[in-house]
This record gives sequence, C-alpha cells and structure tokens, in this order.
Amino acid sequence: MTYRAPVADMLFALHHAAGLARAREEGLFADLDGETLAAILEEAGAFATDKIAPLNAVGDKEGCRLENGRVRTPAGWAETYRDWAAAGWNSILAGEAHGGQALPTSVWALASELWSQGSIAFGLCPLLTQGAVEALEKHASEELKAAYLEKLVSGTWTATMNLTEPQAGSDLALLKSRAERAGDGTYRIFGQKIFITYGEHEMVENIVHLVLARLPDAPAGTRGISLFLVPKFPVGPDGSLGERNDFICAGVEEKLGIHGSPTCTMAFGDGGGAVGWLVGEEHRGLACMFTMMNNARLAVGLQGVAVAERASQHALAFAHERKQGRAEGASGAAPIVAHPDVKRMLLTMKAMTAAARGICYRAAVELDRARFSSDPAEAKAAQERASLLIPIAKAFSTDIGCEVASLGVQVFGGMGYVEETGAARLLRDARIAPIYEGTNGVQAIDLVTRKLPQSGGETVRGVIAGLRATASRVEIAHNHSLGATARRLDEAVDALESATAWLTSPDRAPAEALAGATPYLRLFGLTIGGACLAEEALAASGANDAGAARSRAALARFFAENQLTAAAGLAASVMEGAGSLLGADVEAALAL
Repeated sequence: MTYRAPVADMLFALHHAAGLARAREEGLFADLDGETLAAILEEAGAFATDKIAPLNAVGDKEGCRLENGRVRTPAGWAETYRDWAAAGWNSILAGEAHGGQALPTSVWALASELWSQGSIAFGLCPLLTQGAVEALEKHASEELKAAYLEKLVSGTWTATMNLTEPQAGSDLALLKSRAERAGDGTYRIFGQKIFITYGEHEMVENIVHLVLARLPDAPAGTRGISLFLVPKFPVGPDGSLGERNDFICAGVEEKLGIHGSPTCTMAFGDGGGAVGWLVGEEHRGLACMFTMMNNARLAVGLQGVAVAERASQHALAFAHERKQGRAEGASGAAPIVAHPDVKRMLLTMKAMTAAARGICYRAAVELDRARFSSDPAEAKAAQERASLLIPIAKAFSTDIGCEVASLGVQVFGGMGYVEETGAARLLRDARIAPIYEGTNGVQAIDLVTRKLPQSGGETVRGVIAGLRATASRVEIAHNHSLGATARRLDEAVDALESATAWLTSPDRAPAEALAGATPYLRLFGLTIGGACLAEEALAASGANDAGAARSRAALARFFAENQLTAAAGLAASVMEGAGSLLGADVEAALAL
C-alpha cells in the first residue's frame, strides 16, 4: 500500500493552521528550534514508514491469539515495539524526573499521528501507556511513581486503562468491580473488565493496569469510584518483579478491524483478589482517570487524521494509475483522476484530512500554552480553549476518518471492496475510533453542556472571534485563487455564532440542547477546519514555493465552496430540529 510520512505538510499545519509560529513569536518553545523539531519528526516519519507501516497488513491478517492465558501478537509486532521503545519515542512527553524528554505536547501529537499512520493497531499500545504516565505523574503517590514511572516512561513496560464492564459502557455509574482494603495499605480488586486494549501481550515483561472499582463504603454513582494501579507483576522493595498478580486475560475479542491490537476481557480476583494500590484519593478515581482520557481523546482524534491521510494517499496513487473512460480533450482511456467526480472525491479526502489535522494540532498547541505560559491567566485561558477543542478534535476527526476511508473504497471501485488492495482494511480500522474513548455523541454532549459555559461563555466567544478574524484576513488578501473562501467562511462563522447563542440561551431547555449537540459539533468542526485551511493558504501565498501555494489555495477554496456550504443547514438543525426529535410522534416511529 502506497504510503509516505507527510512530515512537511504536518509541520506546515502545526506552524500555520495551529498557531505554533505565532506562539514562538510570543516566546514559547524557546528551547525548540525549527531545525530540531523537523529533525525529530523526520526520524519519526522514517520509523513509521519503514518499520510500522509494513506491519499493518500482517497484523490485520494474523490478528492476535490467546494461548494458555497468554496473548500472542502478530509476527514482527514485539520486535518492532521494542525497537520503537529503545529509540526513545515513548518518552517524548513525560517529565524529566522519570526519564522523559518533556517535549511539547504538539511534538507528541505529530509523532502520535505518525505511529497511527503506520498502523492504528500498533499505535494504540503507546497511546494508552502515555495516558497512564500522565495520570500517575499527576495523581500517584511518590512511592508508586518511584516504582513504576521510569519503566513506563521508557516503554519497557506498558499500561492500560480498565473502565468498561458488560453492563457499564459510557455509563460508569453502573460499574460493579469492587475493591477491598487489605489493611496494609494495599487493596484487593475483584471483577471483570471488557474491551481492554493491550490488556495482555508478550511485547514487554510487565503490564500496569489502571482499574476503576468501588470500595464497600463508596457512595452511589460516579462519585463512589476509585482508581487503582494493578500490575501484572508487583514491584518489590528492591525493584524486582514479584509473583504473578491474581488476574487473567479470559478472552480476546474478534473485531471488525485493528486486528493487530489485542482487545481483552480481564478477570480480576478469582484466586483471592488482585493486589492493587490506590491512585489519588478514595472515591475520587474518575477525576484521575479523566486525566488519562483527555490525553487519549486527542490521540484518538489524531487516529482519525492518520487513517484519513493513509486512505487519501492510497486513493490518489490508484487514481493516477487506473485508466477508465475518456477524458475531455484526450484520446484513449484516461487515468480516473482526470474525471470530475473522482476529483471531487479526492479533493474531499485531502481537504477534510487537512481540516481535521489543523483542529487536532490547535488543541495540542493550546495544551502547550497552558503548560508553558508564565502568565497564570493566559495558562487558564489556554486550558479552557484546549478543553473546548478536544471534543471537536476527537469527534470531528474520527468521523472524517471514516468518511475519507469510505471515499477511498469508492475511488478504488470494486477493487476497493476486496481485501487485496488494502482500502477496505483502512475503513474497518477507522470505524472503532468514533466509538471508543467516549462515543462521538458523548463528545457532542460534553461540548454543549460543559465546554460552552466555560468562563460564562467567554472562551467560545473568543474562539469564534478568532475565526471571524481569519475570514477578514482572507478578504483583505484579495487572493483570486481563493475564490469565495472569505464569504463562505464568514457565513459559516455567522451560522456558528447564531447556533452558539441559541444553545447558551438561559431559557434553553436541556433536552433541546442535547438534541442539537451533534449537528453543532459538526458545524463547529467544519468552521474551524475551514479557518485552518485558510490560514495555511494565506501563509503559503507569501512563501517561495508556488506549487505549494497553489495546492493549499485549491484545498482551502474547495473546502469553503463545497463543505462550508453545509453550515447554514447544520445551524438550522441545531436550532429547529429538536421538535422532530422530541415530539410525541417520535415514540410511535421508534416503537418495536
């Protein structure tokens, strides 16, 4: 399958769509010059292209298997992971106190996208370990940090998060796994968890599970959940590994895609209780776990970007090679890239991918502003902007991943529907991303109910003002190659502003807001995505690469004139669609 790591395009998006260039002008990232950043990403891209990408087809075909309680990953998986960890890639984001490189979140974001471009199934393992590292850095005791963080930061050990149970998916209030105090500072964990990614495998010697469970005196609901560190092999006082803990992998799921990633059912405590250590405070585990999940949601958004990038490259290469039909002004069969409808599909794929990438990178840069700013007020404002962007990054980008991968199958035609070409594999791999780490419906609800009210609505109003400023800059530029971009972007901002005002009105019924949440998130994603592409086009127009300037202008214009036209309709769905969803007749329509 055709693939090259698009490092130059990614760096351009980071600097211009995401605002890294502006942040550096303001004094952030003083220790990370452009050459060093490019060198890091070139190396990451080479590893993704040469080492990870060839494993994707192998992982899909072989899958994982459970043998006598042990999970075997596909051929080459373990060796490649160990090479990856030995090269230091797992330590990009972690603090220096435990062996990390403490590089910006935006560097980790681009590297994370590259691993998933190579193979989402492979990239899932370090994604979860990174989230666990962040949760332990912020919430674990010094003893637990000393015992576990160095090995997790280096990637010598991996980690998981254990949330889901058969009866408790998105609704963690239904969680039944229990914990008992052992009297010596440890706890005994009992219960079953499902859908645990990399819950068991042979790639490393130890796996650290972060497990949600209830204590006997826990209050009902999500306020009664605690978080525990439950290692496969507990670490002794001298740092050596002890006896195998009391839990097993009871099964490995057969899935639609990401076959190279073991999705495990974990059974805790059949022999007296798995030994665990409390992370954070009793009954307050969900707050600790959400430290891990926030990181994971951005990473999953980047998975959507990654599979869209891979599908776009694959389809574009095929469209230049495949000859069918006659093209205007040419004799003989023409490459299908010459046909207008194929051009439409390919431009949609490329523009949507670039738009989703810009949104994810903006979230990463805002996290960096919050992390590195010396001004507490600006750090707080940046954290709120990141919090606003992350549900959009996760949901919009993973929806785009599925849409683009599906278009990729369409470009291939009948050849895309058979497994040999690999187009179908990308669609199968993409489909899980809108579901895990909080379904995209949950992300939309989070955006509308928790993120819009931040700082009395000032955060979202500030973001919208920035989008309006981008539209103004496009108008002032008078760049004819951008066509109607300024007008369409301005109209989209109008629609977003109206829908936001409607949702945040004091007399808005909660059910009405929930009914409009998903179209609102889509509207927000399209508008930010259009602004990202416009910013790239403006930046490229002042550079010395005429070809790149034409390409970016073409993508920005296509997106504005073919995707942003949906903005008014989405706003109407937000503000007028509740009646058709909440009315009495709906019960009859949905009756069994």
